[in-house]
Amino acid sequence: MSDIALAALFAVFIWWFSTGIVLLLNGMQRRAYKLSLFASTALAVAALVALNHTADLTNTAAIYCAFTSALLIWGWHELSFLTGWITGPRTTALPAAYAQGREGRRFIESVRAILWHELGILLVGVLLIAMTWGAPNQVGTWTFVVLWSMRTSAKLNLFLGVRNLSEEFLPPHLVYLSSFFRRRAMNLLFPFVVVGASLVLGWMVMRALDPAADAATVLGLTLVGTMLALAIIEHGMLVLPVSTTALWRWALSKRQPAAGSLAPTVPSAAAQAQTTHDGTTADSHEQLLHAR
Repeated sequence: MSDIALAALFAVFIWWFSTGIVLLLNGMQRRAYKLSLFASTALAVAALVALNHTADLTNTAAIYCAFTSALLIWGWHELSFLTGWITGPRTTALPAAYAQGREGRRFIESVRAILWHELGILLVGVLLIAMTWGAPNQVGTWTFVVLWSMRTSAKLNLFLGVRNLSEEFLPPHLVYLSSFFRRRAMNLLFPFVVVGASLVLGWMVMRALDPAADAATVLGLTLVGTMLALAIIEHGMLVLPVSTTALWRWALSKRQPAAGSLAPTVPSAAAQAQTTHDGTTADSHEQLLHAR
Protein backbone atom coordinates (compact mmCIF):
# COMPACT_ATOMS: atom_id res chain seq x y z
CA MET A 1 0.00 0.00 0.00
CA SER A 2 1.36 3.43 -0.92
CA ASP A 3 2.24 6.01 1.70
CA ILE A 4 -0.50 8.33 0.37
CA ALA A 5 -3.21 5.66 0.63
CA LEU A 6 -2.05 4.71 4.13
CA ALA A 7 -2.13 8.35 5.25
CA ALA A 8 -5.64 8.85 3.84
CA LEU A 9 -6.90 5.69 5.57
CA PHE A 10 -5.31 6.80 8.84
CA ALA A 11 -7.03 10.20 8.59
CA VAL A 12 -10.42 8.60 7.86
CA PHE A 13 -10.06 6.15 10.73
CA ILE A 14 -8.96 8.68 13.31
CA TRP A 15 -11.75 11.06 12.23
CA TRP A 16 -14.37 8.30 12.63
CA PHE A 17 -12.92 6.84 15.82
CA SER A 18 -12.20 10.14 17.62
CA THR A 19 -15.69 11.46 16.82
CA GLY A 20 -17.18 8.26 18.22
CA ILE A 21 -15.08 8.46 21.38
CA VAL A 22 -16.22 12.05 22.02
CA LEU A 23 -19.87 10.99 21.53
CA LEU A 24 -19.36 7.93 23.72
CA LEU A 25 -17.79 9.89 26.56
CA ASN A 26 -20.49 12.52 26.30
CA GLY A 27 -23.16 9.82 26.57
CA MET A 28 -21.86 8.67 29.95
CA GLN A 29 -23.52 9.54 33.23
CA ARG A 30 -22.99 13.19 34.13
CA ARG A 31 -20.98 12.24 37.21
CA ALA A 32 -18.40 10.71 34.87
CA TYR A 33 -17.93 13.98 32.95
CA LYS A 34 -15.23 15.23 35.30
CA LEU A 35 -13.10 12.15 34.72
CA SER A 36 -13.48 12.29 30.92
CA LEU A 37 -12.76 16.03 30.87
CA PHE A 38 -9.70 15.55 33.08
CA ALA A 39 -8.35 12.84 30.77
CA SER A 40 -9.13 14.91 27.66
CA THR A 41 -7.45 17.98 29.17
CA ALA A 42 -4.33 15.99 30.00
CA LEU A 43 -4.20 14.67 26.42
CA ALA A 44 -4.71 18.17 25.00
CA VAL A 45 -1.85 19.59 27.09
CA ALA A 46 0.38 16.71 25.99
CA ALA A 47 -0.66 17.39 22.39
CA LEU A 48 0.34 21.05 22.72
CA VAL A 49 3.75 19.99 23.97
CA ALA A 50 4.05 17.51 21.11
CA LEU A 51 3.10 20.14 18.53
CA ASN A 52 5.72 22.48 19.89
CA HIS A 53 8.32 19.71 19.80
CA THR A 54 7.53 18.54 16.25
CA ALA A 55 7.25 22.01 14.69
CA ASP A 56 10.86 21.88 13.55
CA LEU A 57 10.79 18.22 12.47
CA THR A 58 9.66 16.96 9.08
CA ASN A 59 10.14 13.21 9.33
CA THR A 60 7.17 10.85 8.93
CA ALA A 61 6.67 10.32 12.68
CA ALA A 62 6.65 14.08 13.33
CA ILE A 63 4.04 14.67 10.59
CA TYR A 64 1.72 12.02 11.97
CA CYS A 65 2.31 13.26 15.52
CA ALA A 66 1.44 16.86 14.61
CA PHE A 67 -1.72 15.74 12.81
CA THR A 68 -2.88 13.54 15.69
CA SER A 69 -2.04 16.22 18.24
CA ALA A 70 -4.24 18.76 16.44
CA LEU A 71 -7.12 16.27 16.51
CA LEU A 72 -6.63 15.66 20.23
CA ILE A 73 -6.75 19.40 20.90
CA TRP A 74 -9.84 19.73 18.73
CA GLY A 75 -11.42 16.76 20.54
CA TRP A 76 -10.95 18.58 23.85
CA HIS A 77 -12.90 21.56 22.50
CA GLU A 78 -15.68 19.28 21.23
CA LEU A 79 -15.93 17.35 24.49
CA SER A 80 -15.88 20.48 26.66
CA PHE A 81 -18.73 21.86 24.55
CA LEU A 82 -20.88 18.73 24.37
CA THR A 83 -20.60 18.14 28.11
CA GLY A 84 -21.89 21.67 28.64
CA TRP A 85 -18.71 22.77 30.42
CA ILE A 86 -17.78 25.52 27.94
CA THR A 87 -20.73 26.80 25.89
CA GLY A 88 -21.92 30.40 26.21
CA PRO A 89 -23.77 32.86 28.46
CA ARG A 90 -27.15 31.81 27.04
CA THR A 91 -28.25 28.35 28.19
CA THR A 92 -31.94 28.39 27.27
CA ALA A 93 -33.89 27.85 24.08
CA LEU A 94 -34.64 30.62 21.62
CA PRO A 95 -38.05 32.22 22.20
CA ALA A 96 -40.54 31.62 19.41
CA ALA A 97 -40.75 35.37 18.71
CA TYR A 98 -37.08 35.42 17.65
CA ALA A 99 -37.57 32.56 15.20
CA GLN A 100 -40.05 34.53 13.09
CA GLY A 101 -38.22 37.16 11.09
CA ARG A 102 -36.01 38.73 13.76
CA GLU A 103 -32.80 37.55 12.14
CA GLY A 104 -30.49 40.06 13.79
CA ARG A 105 -31.62 39.20 17.30
CA ARG A 106 -31.70 35.48 16.46
CA PHE A 107 -28.07 35.68 15.32
CA ILE A 108 -26.99 37.54 18.47
CA GLU A 109 -28.70 35.01 20.72
CA SER A 110 -27.21 32.15 18.71
CA VAL A 111 -23.71 33.58 19.18
CA ARG A 112 -24.36 34.00 22.91
CA ALA A 113 -25.23 30.31 23.14
CA ILE A 114 -21.73 29.25 21.96
CA LEU A 115 -19.64 32.35 22.72
CA TRP A 116 -17.19 30.95 25.30
CA HIS A 117 -16.66 27.85 23.17
CA GLU A 118 -15.84 29.93 20.09
CA LEU A 119 -13.52 32.25 21.99
CA GLY A 120 -11.70 29.23 23.38
CA ILE A 121 -11.15 27.86 19.88
CA LEU A 122 -9.93 31.28 18.73
CA LEU A 123 -7.41 31.57 21.56
CA VAL A 124 -6.04 28.07 21.00
CA GLY A 125 -5.91 28.65 17.24
CA VAL A 126 -3.85 31.80 17.75
CA LEU A 127 -1.60 29.89 20.16
CA LEU A 128 -0.98 27.13 17.61
CA ILE A 129 -0.18 29.64 14.87
CA ALA A 130 2.25 31.44 17.20
CA MET A 131 3.91 28.18 18.29
CA THR A 132 4.52 26.99 14.72
CA TRP A 133 5.12 30.35 13.03
CA GLY A 134 7.90 30.00 10.48
CA ALA A 135 8.48 26.34 11.38
CA PRO A 136 8.76 23.72 8.62
CA ASN A 137 6.07 21.42 10.08
CA GLN A 138 2.72 23.20 9.76
CA VAL A 139 0.54 20.07 9.60
CA GLY A 140 -0.91 20.51 13.09
CA THR A 141 -1.82 24.13 12.45
CA TRP A 142 -3.28 23.34 9.00
CA THR A 143 -5.39 20.57 10.51
CA PHE A 144 -6.74 22.79 13.28
CA VAL A 145 -7.52 25.62 10.85
CA VAL A 146 -9.37 23.26 8.48
CA LEU A 147 -11.44 21.85 11.35
CA TRP A 148 -12.10 25.32 12.70
CA SER A 149 -13.16 26.88 9.40
CA MET A 150 -15.35 23.97 8.27
CA ARG A 151 -17.02 23.59 11.67
CA THR A 152 -17.75 27.33 11.69
CA SER A 153 -19.27 26.93 8.24
CA ALA A 154 -21.41 24.04 9.48
CA LYS A 155 -22.71 26.15 12.36
CA LEU A 156 -23.57 29.02 10.03
CA ASN A 157 -25.38 26.63 7.71
CA LEU A 158 -27.36 25.19 10.61
CA PHE A 159 -28.31 28.73 11.57
CA LEU A 160 -29.33 29.69 8.03
CA GLY A 161 -31.13 26.43 7.38
CA VAL A 162 -30.39 22.96 6.01
CA ARG A 163 -32.34 19.73 5.55
CA ASN A 164 -30.55 17.60 8.16
CA LEU A 165 -30.00 19.27 11.54
CA SER A 166 -28.53 16.16 13.24
CA GLU A 167 -30.30 16.93 16.52
CA GLU A 168 -29.69 13.32 17.56
CA PHE A 169 -26.05 14.21 18.25
CA LEU A 170 -27.07 16.72 20.92
CA PRO A 171 -27.10 15.34 24.47
CA PRO A 172 -30.25 16.01 26.56
CA HIS A 173 -28.69 18.93 28.43
CA LEU A 174 -27.93 20.73 25.13
CA VAL A 175 -31.17 20.02 23.28
CA TYR A 176 -32.06 23.70 23.64
CA LEU A 177 -29.41 24.47 21.01
CA SER A 178 -31.63 23.00 18.29
CA SER A 179 -33.95 25.99 18.74
CA PHE A 180 -31.25 28.11 17.05
CA PHE A 181 -31.24 25.87 13.96
CA ARG A 182 -33.49 26.30 10.95
CA ARG A 183 -34.77 23.57 8.69
CA ARG A 184 -34.96 24.26 4.96
CA ALA A 185 -33.76 22.55 1.79
CA MET A 186 -30.65 24.76 1.45
CA ASN A 187 -29.39 28.30 2.03
CA LEU A 188 -27.41 30.71 -0.13
CA LEU A 189 -24.17 30.28 1.83
CA PHE A 190 -23.98 26.52 1.37
CA PRO A 191 -22.92 26.29 -2.32
CA PHE A 192 -20.26 28.99 -1.90
CA VAL A 193 -18.71 27.13 1.04
CA VAL A 194 -18.71 23.79 -0.76
CA VAL A 195 -17.25 25.25 -3.96
CA GLY A 196 -14.61 27.22 -2.05
CA ALA A 197 -13.57 24.23 0.04
CA SER A 198 -13.48 22.03 -3.06
CA LEU A 199 -11.16 24.49 -4.80
CA VAL A 200 -8.81 24.44 -1.81
CA LEU A 201 -8.92 20.64 -1.80
CA GLY A 202 -8.15 20.59 -5.52
CA TRP A 203 -5.13 22.83 -4.92
CA MET A 204 -3.92 20.46 -2.20
CA VAL A 205 -4.26 17.46 -4.49
CA MET A 206 -2.32 19.22 -7.25
CA ARG A 207 0.44 20.18 -4.81
CA ALA A 208 0.62 16.61 -3.48
CA LEU A 209 0.87 15.19 -7.01
CA ASP A 210 3.60 17.62 -8.02
CA PRO A 211 6.74 15.58 -8.75
CA ALA A 212 8.82 18.35 -7.19
CA ALA A 213 7.03 18.06 -3.82
CA ASP A 214 9.09 16.45 -1.05
CA ALA A 215 7.83 13.48 0.97
CA ALA A 216 6.94 15.55 4.06
CA THR A 217 4.82 17.96 2.00
CA VAL A 218 2.99 15.12 0.25
CA LEU A 219 2.26 13.37 3.55
CA GLY A 220 1.07 16.54 5.26
CA LEU A 221 -1.16 17.54 2.34
CA THR A 222 -2.63 14.04 2.21
CA LEU A 223 -3.57 14.05 5.90
CA VAL A 224 -4.97 17.58 5.93
CA GLY A 225 -6.61 17.19 2.52
CA THR A 226 -8.40 14.04 3.66
CA MET A 227 -9.83 15.90 6.65
CA LEU A 228 -11.00 18.67 4.33
CA ALA A 229 -12.60 16.10 2.00
CA LEU A 230 -14.41 14.52 4.95
CA ALA A 231 -15.64 17.97 6.03
CA ILE A 232 -16.99 18.59 2.52
CA ILE A 233 -18.79 15.24 2.64
CA GLU A 234 -20.24 16.17 6.04
CA HIS A 235 -21.51 19.40 4.51
CA GLY A 236 -23.16 17.41 1.75
CA MET A 237 -24.97 15.34 4.35
CA LEU A 238 -26.49 18.53 5.74
CA VAL A 239 -28.66 18.90 2.63
CA LEU A 240 -29.05 15.30 1.40
CA PRO A 241 -31.85 12.98 2.60
CA VAL A 242 -29.41 10.74 4.49
CA SER A 243 -28.47 10.22 8.13
CA THR A 244 -24.98 9.86 9.56
CA THR A 245 -26.04 8.22 12.85
CA ALA A 246 -25.26 4.73 11.53
CA LEU A 247 -21.56 5.62 11.40
CA TRP A 248 -21.48 6.12 15.17
CA ARG A 249 -24.32 3.89 16.35
CA TRP A 250 -21.86 2.12 18.66
CA ALA A 251 -21.18 5.44 20.41
CA LEU A 252 -24.81 6.61 20.56
CA SER A 253 -26.48 3.35 21.60
CA LYS A 254 -26.30 3.99 25.36
CA ARG A 255 -27.25 7.63 25.24
CA GLN A 256 -30.51 8.66 26.85
CA PRO A 257 -32.92 10.14 24.28
CA ALA A 258 -33.21 13.91 24.19
CA ALA A 259 -36.44 15.60 25.08
CA GLY A 260 -37.12 16.41 21.45
CA SER A 261 -36.09 18.87 18.81
CA LEU A 262 -36.78 22.54 19.26
CA ALA A 263 -35.58 23.53 15.82
CA PRO A 264 -38.03 25.80 14.01
CA THR A 265 -38.95 25.40 10.39
CA VAL A 266 -39.05 28.46 8.15
CA PRO A 267 -42.52 29.97 8.63
CA SER A 268 -44.57 30.57 5.53
CA ALA A 269 -45.97 33.97 4.69
CA ALA A 270 -49.45 32.77 5.63
CA ALA A 271 -48.22 31.50 8.98
CA GLN A 272 -46.53 34.82 9.68
CA ALA A 273 -49.72 36.64 8.75
CA GLN A 274 -51.64 34.55 11.30
CA THR A 275 -49.20 35.34 14.08
CA THR A 276 -51.03 37.12 16.86
CA HIS A 277 -50.06 40.64 17.83
CA ASP A 278 -51.48 40.80 21.34
CA GLY A 279 -48.62 42.87 22.69
CA THR A 280 -46.65 39.92 24.02
CA THR A 281 -42.97 40.80 23.83
CA ALA A 282 -40.04 38.53 23.16
CA ASP A 283 -38.88 39.06 26.73
CA SER A 284 -42.18 37.82 28.13
CA HIS A 285 -41.87 34.73 25.94
CA GLU A 286 -38.44 34.17 27.41
CA GLN A 287 -39.77 34.60 30.95
CA LEU A 288 -42.38 31.95 30.28
CA LEU A 289 -39.67 29.69 28.90
CA HIS A 290 -37.59 30.09 32.06
CA ALA A 291 -40.64 29.34 34.20
CA ARG A 292 -41.16 25.92 32.59
